[in-house]
Amino acid sequence: MSLPRPLLRHDGDHALSPLLTFIFALACGLIAANLYYGQPLAGPISADLGFSPQATGLIVTLTQIGYCLGLLLLVPLGDLVENRRLVLILIGLAALALLGGALATTPGLFLLACLGIGLASAAAQVLVPFAASMAPEATRGRVVGNVMSGLLCGIMLARPIASFIAEFSSWHVIYVLSAVAMIVLAIILGISLPHRKPHGQISYGALLSSMAHMALTNRVLQRRALYQAGMFGAFSLFWTTTPLLLSGPHFGLSQNGIALFALAGAAGAIASPIAGRLADRGLTRQVSLGAMVLGIAAFLLGRYALDVAPTAGLICLTLAAITLDFGVQANLISGQRIIYSMSPAHRSRLNGIYMATFFLGGALGSAIGGWSYATGGWALAAWVGLCFPLFSLLLLLTETRQPKASAQQESQA
Repeated sequence: MSLPRPLLRHDGDHALSPLLTFIFALACGLIAANLYYGQPLAGPISADLGFSPQATGLIVTLTQIGYCLGLLLLVPLGDLVENRRLVLILIGLAALALLGGALATTPGLFLLACLGIGLASAAAQVLVPFAASMAPEATRGRVVGNVMSGLLCGIMLARPIASFIAEFSSWHVIYVLSAVAMIVLAIILGISLPHRKPHGQISYGALLSSMAHMALTNRVLQRRALYQAGMFGAFSLFWTTTPLLLSGPHFGLSQNGIALFALAGAAGAIASPIAGRLADRGLTRQVSLGAMVLGIAAFLLGRYALDVAPTAGLICLTLAAITLDFGVQANLISGQRIIYSMSPAHRSRLNGIYMATFFLGGALGSAIGGWSYATGGWALAAWVGLCFPLFSLLLLLTETRQPKASAQQESQA
């Protein structure tokens, strides 16, 4: 299928136009949002389908497990099979899983749909290295930053949108609408995306084996994944505990009020293009340093939200949310800029390892955040949250070599 000229410029190799970059960003945002619709809707879903109180948490957990499996088992296929076809298949499966969730009548069927939604939503992480492969080396960071800003907006907007829609209809509606969005998105991408056939041809078993080798031997990948694991752990802890804080007696916000607060966090998406441009200038280390300092500052700012009047405290929390999200996104882009410069033939595998590692850091942050808030309230949760970016900063300060140089030496790992 030929690609319309407005979407794709032909400068020898395929190069991204601004419109196609926007389509990549929009696609990533819509797909990533599927992972988070269930979080604010867990209560209504469990009540409607008859979940036990102990099983309600599985709504989010099964989606996260599915996504993590998709990062490790499906995203690497981007180095093996034609990328456009892979993306369209995964989006089609996401639409089916979303419809399955909307039509589920028992807890078991809904949880199976959640697992499928998580698996298929790994399509977003096939699209990011796809876009990176089409970008010139000199502007790759900027392109990745622009695409990832769409992904972050999807993550941040999913929860408030789900809350607003459920407020006026039912939880089924958001899953039906998202399934329709996936179908429309598949049509748009089918028209817009060029064919991209990876050069290397190896077996799937060899593909997974090579991933294990990269994870064990590529020091730059290990460091960058751990840096972002710390930052994403802070992100997950913050967004797990602040809804509990805001609905408590000090602030007393409704679900819609909490949804509006979550919208403020989406402002952190502006970090992506800024970080991408700085990374293209070789300032990845400086970007990461600044990002980690912002992460620490966010928790210091938000720590005392209960010690002031509710209005002032809400302002502090809002600024903390924007600051933290800015730092998390900036560090993510600087890391991706480095790993995408290692080896084009391994780009999807590197991305799968990178994303899966820091996603596990996020799961750890959510778990510890729930425990710390239940044990010591917001004060303890904020101090624990601060430890995550502090860990990343201390680890970064032990670096003895520039990441770019290391990446070149380990590009064949």
